Order: sequence, then structure tokens, then C-alpha cells
Amino acid sequence: MITFQRLPEVQQSHRLRLNTLIRLRWLAIIGQSLAVLVVAYGLQFPMLVGPCFALIACSAWMNLFLAFRYPAAHRLKPWAAMGILVFDSLQLTGLLFMTGGLTNPFSLLLTVPVVISATSLPLVLTALLGVMVMAAASFLAFYHLPLPWYSGMELAMPFIYVGGIWMAVLSSIAFTGIYAFRVAKEARLLANALAATELVLQREQHLSALDGLAAAAAHELGTPLATITLVAREMEKALGDDPKYRDDVTLLRSQSERCREILKRLTSLSSEGEAHLARLPLTSLVEEVIAPHRDFGIQIKLYAGKCEGPEPVGRRNAGVIYGLGNLVENAVDFARSSVTVRWVWDEHNVSFTIMDDGPGFPPEILDRIGEPYMSTRQDAGRGGGLGLGMFIAKTLLERSGASLEFRNSSGPGEGAIVNVAWPREVFLNPEAAARMSIDTAWA
Repeated sequence: MITFQRLPEVQQSHRLRLNTLIRLRWLAIIGQSLAVLVVAYGLQFPMLVGPCFALIACSAWMNLFLAFRYPAAHRLKPWAAMGILVFDSLQLTGLLFMTGGLTNPFSLLLTVPVVISATSLPLVLTALLGVMVMAAASFLAFYHLPLPWYSGMELAMPFIYVGGIWMAVLSSIAFTGIYAFRVAKEARLLANALAATELVLQREQHLSALDGLAAAAAHELGTPLATITLVAREMEKALGDDPKYRDDVTLLRSQSERCREILKRLTSLSSEGEAHLARLPLTSLVEEVIAPHRDFGIQIKLYAGKCEGPEPVGRRNAGVIYGLGNLVENAVDFARSSVTVRWVWDEHNVSFTIMDDGPGFPPEILDRIGEPYMSTRQDAGRGGGLGLGMFIAKTLLERSGASLEFRNSSGPGEGAIVNVAWPREVFLNPEAAARMSIDTAWA
């Protein structure tokens, strides 16, 4: 199974864009200002308008300072982003302190800085921010100015109600923080795994394109090489039997003729082989997939099932070859003595089945096979990596229109079974898979 180093982008994913925080803070400033104006002058509730707008002004001043100090595309280091979110949390805590504490309906906004941290900052910093915000919420549950209400009246909330709000705020901070962190982490892992998939596919396509590059090189080199050959012949005629240069000129002409023959073979190989290499019969695909895995001490058994109709001949697809090859490699890595590759086709479907006599897939992760950075076998000492190889294989095969099924065999002496199946039309015409993907996306 192929393993990959963690990509550098994983570290960059913890760097939050400054412009994102600035825009979110402007929205908060507008919302806070409107809330103060509506409560103080619309509802005419008595409240500390001046100190509230002083705190809002501090937030606006912070925004202006950061906007002029750093470029819009600047990415903050984790601790710098943590400091800005701490400032936002304390500013909101100050506003809530002057407007009723946790009895204020907007107290749930304390969860916002924690959610932002969970989606972009490391777990340790998010946990520290969460503990700080929980401490602030606990402080507001006991210490705060009265909730703005009608003049001459005080809205007294029962402590059990305030305690319920306090528990709701703490639960929201914990739940939304953990949930946002897990979702963001899976998204980052998936993005980096897809990047690794694209790199593998580009490599396979690059290897497939070498034949065309060889033809282009042969065509470009043909003209200067013909000139060199012509000049060598003229020099040979002019120098005649001169013993000083005769051997050198003869060698130069013979080597130029040899280069022309090599280029001619390259050109003929590309022009004659391009047509049949672009199409690949199913049995040839099987042989190409398993050939690199024959010499590892594991017997590979080939078995053709009940096939109906003519043999499918599909277009050569680097992603399919790599994906099937990775599945076979995975089976060889964990097999005890043998791997069986079975294929079958009919008028509607084309399918491969890869079976090994190894330990099989652990039942607890059978439904999660193919997720990035998760090893799929019990024996991690034999080829167990980060799980990227299986993810890449699954992604490339599904992109070609295939459906995959992973299961364990119930028969004696058999382990894991992987079944890969295409609709026959998709196998013969990969463009049909692209049309199916577009139709599915629109649906």
C-alpha cells in the first residue's frame, strides 16, 4: 500500500485569513450598534449607551488598525488569531455585563468565537478559548447589571431560569465547538487527500503522455540531424583518404545515421502504437494491472467468470489502471499465500472481484473503508500506511464511473473481497461517466 507524507498545506490550514475576521467583526459591530439603538431609543429602555458604544468603538478601532497594518490576504499565525478571538470574546462579555448578563437573549453569541476557532485553529487553542468563554459565561450568570426594561420596573428572572440559560450556553459552546472542529478536520484531511489523488493522477497521465512527447522530439530532431548527416557526407567526400580526419569523419557519419534510425523507430512506434494503445481489452487490462505484483511470493490466480457477448474494449484510463493496481497491491500485502482476481462481463455490466486469504477487514471499519488517513487492515506491520492508497484508488475508480463494494468472505481460507463494477456503456466510453456525474450533480 502506498503511503504519503503529510502535505505542507495541512499546516497552512491553521492560518486564518485576517480579512475574514475583519469582515465578521464589521458585521458584529453593525449588529451591536443596531441592538443598542433599538433598545435605547426605539424601545426607550434605560441603559448605559455611552459605555456600550465605547466598547463597540474599541472593536471598530481594532478593525481599522488591523486593516491598515496588514494586507487583506495576510494569514494570521494561530496565536495571533487566538488573541483576536479572545478580544472579541471579552468585548462581547463587557456588552452583556452592562445589558443583563445571561438574561440577555444575545448571550448565545458567546459561542461564535469558539466556533470560528474550532474551524481554523489547533485543538489546544480552541480548548483554551472555550474554557475562557465558559468562565466568562459563568461570571455573567452571577454578576451583571440589570436587563434593560421599562423605566421604573425591574425584570427579575428566577435563578433557576438563569441557571438553565447558563447550562444551555455552556452546552452550546462545548457541542458546537467539538462538532465544528470535527467537521473542519475531516474537510482538511479530505482536501489534502484529494490533492494527493490529483498528484498521483497527474503522474500517471504524464507517463501516458511520454509516448507523444517522444514522437514530438523525434520530429523536432529530424531536421537538424539530417543537416548534420549531409555535412558529414560532404566532409567525407572533400577530405577523401586524409589519414588525419578520415576515421573521425566516418565515425561522425555512421553515428548520425544511427541517430536517424533511432528517431525513425520512435516515430513509427508512436504512429503505429497510438491507436491500439489507446484502446485496452479487458483481459489486457487485467494483465497490465497484476503484472507488477507477481514477484512478491504470493500466488495470483486469474479466473474468468461466465462472460456473455464480445469482450469489452475500453479506452486506456490511467486512473483505472492505478486504482485496480492499488487494490491488487493491498490484497498481495495482506494475503497469506494467494490472491484471486476474477472478472466477468455481460450486456449490461463489467466487474472485477479481488479476493485474498488474509485476515480481512476489521468489522468496525468495514463501512468506512476508503476514508483518507485510515488504514484498512488489522496487521499494521505489513504494508499498513495512512490509508491514502485505498482512498486514492476508490476516488479514481469512482471517478471513472465504477461502484465499489468491500466485504469479508464467509468461506474458509478467504479474507477480504473487493468488487469493482461498471455499467458496460461507461466502461467502453468514459465520457459517459462524466455525463452521469453532471446529471447527478444537477439532480
